[in-house]
Amino acid sequence: MRRLRSRPRALLAALAGALCLYGLGTAAPAQGAAPAEAGPPAAAAATLDQLAQAHGKFIGSAAATSHFSDTQYTGILGSEFGQVTAENEMKWDTVQPSRGQFNYAPGDRVVDFAQQNGQSVRGHTLVWHSQLPGWVSGLPSGEVRTAMENHVTQVAGHYAGDIDAWDVVNEPFNEDGTFRTSPFYNAMGRDFVAHALRAAKAADPGAKLCINDYNIEGVNAKSTAMYNLVRDLKAQGVPIDCVGIQGHLAIQYGFPSDLRQNMQRFADLGVDVAITELDVRMQLPVSAQKEATQSQYYTNVIDACLAVTRCKGVTVWGFPDKYSWVPGVFNGEGSATLWNDSYQPKQAYNAVAEALGGDPGPGPGPGDGCSASYAVPQQWNSGFTAAVTVSCDGDSLSGWSVTWDYAAGQRVTNAWNATCQQSGTRVTCTNAPYNGSVPDGGSVTFGFNGTWTGTNPSPTLTLG
Repeated sequence: MRRLRSRPRALLAALAGALCLYGLGTAAPAQGAAPAEAGPPAAAAATLDQLAQAHGKFIGSAAATSHFSDTQYTGILGSEFGQVTAENEMKWDTVQPSRGQFNYAPGDRVVDFAQQNGQSVRGHTLVWHSQLPGWVSGLPSGEVRTAMENHVTQVAGHYAGDIDAWDVVNEPFNEDGTFRTSPFYNAMGRDFVAHALRAAKAADPGAKLCINDYNIEGVNAKSTAMYNLVRDLKAQGVPIDCVGIQGHLAIQYGFPSDLRQNMQRFADLGVDVAITELDVRMQLPVSAQKEATQSQYYTNVIDACLAVTRCKGVTVWGFPDKYSWVPGVFNGEGSATLWNDSYQPKQAYNAVAEALGGDPGPGPGPGDGCSASYAVPQQWNSGFTAAVTVSCDGDSLSGWSVTWDYAAGQRVTNAWNATCQQSGTRVTCTNAPYNGSVPDGGSVTFGFNGTWTGTNPSPTLTLG
């Protein structure tokens, strides 16, 4: 059985590594040269996780040992993130490919890396319908529970003390909220979830035990099924500590505007929540408008987590586009992560840093010198015309989006000079193909018609 080897996070070493990684390290003076005059040390930019820690949260990443020979990969993984999730190394087909034969070496490498860098580990995953070795699916129904509980007991027991939280059960639901067919559900019905959680609790009493799924970001049939399951498990005294909301988003489908509301209703059940596998894909090729929308999606996720006390943090599903799973699964889509193929931070990275209270940094993202203003030049019985101006003074933009929430039920009907979408109270407008660039000292204006009843107060705008 593994034992936790506690190591303090070496912040100075991590920051030094990050400085060297981005070409900011200090070179040694040439032999015989006069030493440079001492001055105040340059302030290193805070990492994403350091910014998140200021809010009592974490920013994590999936970790794949297949990339550990890439020093740029390990440099960023070890310095920018405070938590890692084993991408495939702890799944059933890796850990127990043959019945009774366990292979912990890949998962141990993830844990060792995390402990060397002072990071916590999310275990992923103990019970899942996918990436199962054939012997599990071939078991007689009467043997499935014993095999499942033994797997949970052995794996969670091996890593006892090393894992902060386990995705004990992964993706149990269909889109309509019914339970997904799997060897576990077929043999035990919905009780397989409780049996797995109890076995995990017995094997590692200190780990948080979670259920994880995708497409449960907003309030819908699937997330409501998860809510009802967690409620029932709590009522039965089954150990359940947290819900993982994966967060595989795509800009062409619109952002789930009720993410915060959904997270809060789980928190109100007395469990923690986390975004566990965040990426935001787009249809290729990349454009400034798409990047602006993507950045706003990342910002919206961070904002929602910051607003919910029991949201523990956000984990991205990998960080350089070169290793993203998206292009291999979604034809014609990609550019889903925070770093590009060359490990350069993207506009979305700057957006996450800014949402966490950090410097937005260089690059195409909006800086401090740009702003958006809202005006209503015309209003009548039940309708109005609004104008929004994006202007820059001391900065410039190569793409923009403007977001706001309507407080009195107003609805956008049609827009010009921008693409506007409304979901609930949240409105997001992004530049048209011809007006994404705003030079220093310049401005662009877009407008729309809308409807209102009762009152029509002006909203507070966020420029992204």
